[in-house]
Amino acid sequence: MTAHALHGDVESTALYDIPGPQARRRHLLYGILSTVVILALLAWILYLLFDTNQFTAAKWSPFTYEGIQELILRGLGNTLKAFAYASVFSLALGAVLATGRLSAHRPVRWVATLFVEFFRAMPVLVMIFFIFVALKVQPLPALVAGLTLYNGSVLAEVFRTGINSVEKGQREAAYALGMRKTQVMTFVLAPQAVRAMLPTIISQLVVALKDTSLGYLITYEEFLHAGKLIASNLDYDLPFIPVVMIISPIYIGMCMLLSWFATWVARRERRSLKTRAVDVPDGEPGTVLPGR
Repeated sequence: MTAHALHGDVESTALYDIPGPQARRRHLLYGILSTVVILALLAWILYLLFDTNQFTAAKWSPFTYEGIQELILRGLGNTLKAFAYASVFSLALGAVLATGRLSAHRPVRWVATLFVEFFRAMPVLVMIFFIFVALKVQPLPALVAGLTLYNGSVLAEVFRTGINSVEKGQREAAYALGMRKTQVMTFVLAPQAVRAMLPTIISQLVVALKDTSLGYLITYEEFLHAGKLIASNLDYDLPFIPVVMIISPIYIGMCMLLSWFATWVARRERRSLKTRAVDVPDGEPGTVLPGR
């Protein structure tokens, strides 16, 4: 057994005791009971859907029409457009505000702190409505602006925390080498902090993606707005449940895709040659390792 494998076994069992035969049987019983309860719940929900005629042809027929399909695709495209703009602007605003929060100049730090705390505490819907109604901004810019102000403020705190989490010695060593503050932030602190911040950043982007659904309240024709138009159609017997069963998996799929992307990036970073540890081969006593 190599030292790496031994270390992996110790790491996997150091925080809990290995379950014995009785504990394994108990866990198996819990798993079976949980599965039965979940299956029973799903069967009950399915029974209610059939009992209320949610699978009739009249309720599902709108999805066979080309006009309805185009409406759904257009709404999905508008949702992705708003999300793309809000993501880019939120990341940029978050970086600027985090830089201000970390500034050595007290007035800059105070202004950035006030901005972050105000817009982070303000409800997103209130900001979107204010920009749309009071400032008379078009629906898409109003939605993007509201999402950017909120998510940018939250991301600013994420960036600041990530930068501060880097060991102080890294910063001091960079300054000792004669690097300027901008160079230290760009080439030393930020690359290390991004690895730690990535899951939180992706989680906040998922929030931004879901909050694009608030656009239907200001008449922005996004995905949820398209679903609302279909669900309220009397000609198709008000297909509310079928619309939910179509739209919800797409929203969940987009969020899962973002999470998968974050996992893929993190795994790629771990496999990088720059961060991967070199395996040391086992050797017999007295063996001289290469390079020694």
